[in-house]
Amino acid sequence: MSIEQHNVKRNIQTPQALAEKKQREKSKIDEFLALTDDVLSRKKKEEWSDDAFELTQRLLQINPEFYTVWNYRRNILLNGIFPHSTPEQINNILSNELSLTTTSLKANPKVYWIWNHRCWCLENVPDGPERNGVPSMEWRQANWDKELFVAERMLDADARNFHAWNYRRYVLANMPTRRPEASELAYTSRKIGANFSNFSAWHQRSKTLVGLWESGQLDPIQSRDDEFELVSNALYTDPDDQSAWIYHRWLIGSGENKSRLEREIQLIFELLQEQPDSKWCMESLVHYKRLLLQNHSPDSQTLKQECVELLSQLMDLDAVRYSRYQDLKRDLDQ
Repeated sequence: MSIEQHNVKRNIQTPQALAEKKQREKSKIDEFLALTDDVLSRKKKEEWSDDAFELTQRLLQINPEFYTVWNYRRNILLNGIFPHSTPEQINNILSNELSLTTTSLKANPKVYWIWNHRCWCLENVPDGPERNGVPSMEWRQANWDKELFVAERMLDADARNFHAWNYRRYVLANMPTRRPEASELAYTSRKIGANFSNFSAWHQRSKTLVGLWESGQLDPIQSRDDEFELVSNALYTDPDDQSAWIYHRWLIGSGENKSRLEREIQLIFELLQEQPDSKWCMESLVHYKRLLLQNHSPDSQTLKQECVELLSQLMDLDAVRYSRYQDLKRDLDQ
């Protein structure tokens, strides 16, 4: 039976249909509870059988957040399956585990325990068949390369999935053959270019730059100026998005470079003229002018007055943070 309401056809279920639906749901719950009791009972007995392994898979397909069962599954592998397997068989088993969790991730991309299990699998992949008496690393390299591809596909589906970003960092840091850090800089450029508000991509970029600066692969002075140009484009594109502003503050740091600080203050002031109600413009100007006061011009009454005026505007504009702005004003008066 169906009725039409607000031009939308709605099905009205009969009492019998509702009762049947309720019974089906109860059957599923009973099945899940029975399966859970069975698996946990086997775990308590420290049963490491193939049957127990199969049951954990069934249970995790229903509830992938059941971390106790993930732990049990790994113990079955370590204590029951791996001791009777060749290195090649272990590699195949772990490859199957990675395929299994790839399917789970498509439906549950933000479940921590799935990502955690993938890490464990990668760390236990055997090196590879020996070549001239030396492990070839073929299996390890193939699995780690595949994982980087999986992480990229997950980020293509959801560019802000911080689990996928964390996993990508983990894979890049632990691959048997490391990729050049410059390639990761290019990757973040693509992600940021596709969406300036991708905070995770900005964060990844900051970590990559630090590595390149510390290793001497990139000139910190020139590249930092290039980064200011990149982030300025983002600020002008969407001045209300916090991702680029946070990255901008990271670039400024403690504000020890006076000329850079003054240059960026002027740029943000010009943006504020175009966007007079931009909270982030005002907040950033206050933050950077206070850095000027702290590091370079502690006696400047002009800077203090400019900060006070901006904070007064913010108190009217952003009532939620009224007390915070009021505290900052008090600090300037001391």
